[in-house]
Amino acid sequence: MQFGDVIGYGAACLTTASFVPQAWLTFRTRDVSGISLGMYSVFTVGVTLWLFYGLSLGAWPVVAANAVTLSLALAILVMKLRFGRLPKG
Repeated sequence: MQFGDVIGYGAACLTTASFVPQAWLTFRTRDVSGISLGMYSVFTVGVTLWLFYGLSLGAWPVVAANAVTLSLALAILVMKLRFGRLPKG
């Protein structure tokens, strides 16, 4: 494995892992009031494009990171759409 790949996988692990606490909190509490629907929508499209970009280059650190990040972002986005309209209380 080349040094650049090691750096890429390290960056991928850290940036992808940064989504886990938000996803876990959202799964556990179903509280999506602090999550912006617009931001997560645009972010999810962006991550999808990064995934396709990585696939087109065969850049596996980019593919791996964005595949996991996309699944977490989609899960949060779906919860925002599902639970975002529920009344409090």
